[in-house]
Amino acid sequence: MQIAMANDHAGYQLKMQIKAWLEEQGHTVVDFGTHDEGSCDLSDFVCPAARAVSRGECERAILVDGVGYGSAMIANKYRNIFACVCQDPVCAELARQHNDANVLCLGGKLIGPVLAMAVVKTWMETDALTDEKYVRRRDKVFEIDAERTTEVE
Repeated sequence: MQIAMANDHAGYQLKMQIKAWLEEQGHTVVDFGTHDEGSCDLSDFVCPAARAVSRGECERAILVDGVGYGSAMIANKYRNIFACVCQDPVCAELARQHNDANVLCLGGKLIGPVLAMAVVKTWMETDALTDEKYVRRRDKVFEIDAERTTEVE
């Protein structure tokens, strides 16, 4: 699977750990930066990563900033992005099962690397539920997304 990754200075170390694990698992990581811990603006890196998923160039994205919510707010501005903030494996499992979330946002200042890796592993290994009620609910969200957002050029 091709995974987009982005971070700000607060998420750099955790992103690098997650990136190494994803590559060990055979995934291709497209790293949109930042590439160090120098102060930076999150949107400069999250926007291109979200755009890659929106356009279908990457299947999913993992974004790491201080608390995760900044990344989610930015990414969810793009069509076909369903970004979630997860702080434990239960949230990650439910985000994938019920919502088919394609972008995972993590807070590098809020959860440590052991918990973060458990979240990532769960999120990567969980599929969306296929029962009719879940598909119907997701389809409604997809319709809202198509009606309310603009395609990325």
